[in-house]
Amino acid sequence: MDKNKKVVIDDVAKMAGVSKATISRYLNGKFEYMSQSTKERIGDAIEKLNYRPNNIARSLKSNKSKLIGVVIADLTNPFSSIIIKGIGDECKTRGYNMVIVNSDNDETEEQEYIKSLLDQRVEGLIVNSTGYNEKLLLEIKSKGIPIVMVDRTLCEEKIDSVTSNNYDSTTETINYLIDVGFNSLCFFTEKEKNVRPRKERERAFLDVCGKRLDKSSFSVCSVDYSKGGNLDVNLCKFLNNYTGKKAIFAVNGVILLDTLAAANKLNVSIPKDLGICGYDNWGWASLIPPGITTISQPSYEMGFEAAKLLLDRIENEVSQKVIHKQLNSKLEIRGSTITNV
Repeated sequence: MDKNKKVVIDDVAKMAGVSKATISRYLNGKFEYMSQSTKERIGDAIEKLNYRPNNIARSLKSNKSKLIGVVIADLTNPFSSIIIKGIGDECKTRGYNMVIVNSDNDETEEQEYIKSLLDQRVEGLIVNSTGYNEKLLLEIKSKGIPIVMVDRTLCEEKIDSVTSNNYDSTTETINYLIDVGFNSLCFFTEKEKNVRPRKERERAFLDVCGKRLDKSSFSVCSVDYSKGGNLDVNLCKFLNNYTGKKAIFAVNGVILLDTLAAANKLNVSIPKDLGICGYDNWGWASLIPPGITTISQPSYEMGFEAAKLLLDRIENEVSQKVIHKQLNSKLEIRGSTITNV
């Protein structure tokens, strides 16, 4: 066969000794009444000819694109890349492809990207939300397009979602800090906007501290990166205005890393002068002396479960009842919060 000639379904059928209809059924996973030897011949022919089906033509004919849209709030965040890995692995196993867009935490961008994905005939959406566009998402769902929220959820009673146990994990960590002797605590966070995990973590921090510490012994400090904010000033205020054994809880991995950078800049000794811990167990957490205590989220599993749930919806393999899955995180205790007090 001419190597420069495009291989078409007729060539595969001829080599395998079957009809084009049989090849089509094979490609669509319809193996009913197809013998094992026939399947093997077709597989061998596809491999030898290096045949790649025309997915666009197939999708037009079947009205199935085999595409899902993935909307990510911040693609630069390592947490997001791990979620995408989980989504991609499940999609690959089940023969779907992803179209990934980055809203850059902008609700208008998110809205436009969602509309663009629908124009590309995606069969469903996985959304790591900015915290807005609730009306749009409900409208899309009402038209029969499945949606799964991942990590950052909206309308849990109306839209499928997969997240982690933010409130419980934060509660466990703040109780641990107090139990080991830290009695002045500060919650470092980004400007909240409408991001649900941040709100849940802050609420857990305030609930525990409100029960176990004096009101003058804990606070919340936020930074607005969009306005050039940094944590140096917040850290100085906390160190200078609070007494006793001090510790900071960072709302996510970005804030945690910036807090460590600020502490290093100010020559703060960890944990002698300050205990530090927070969310996201990224690789560097165990490498930075003395080891940083973190909450390890099941990021990959969240992505994987979100994709599984969405594809089950697309393929009608799950009940119509709205599903909310909450996965457990794990507290990883290291030297940054170990004290002899």
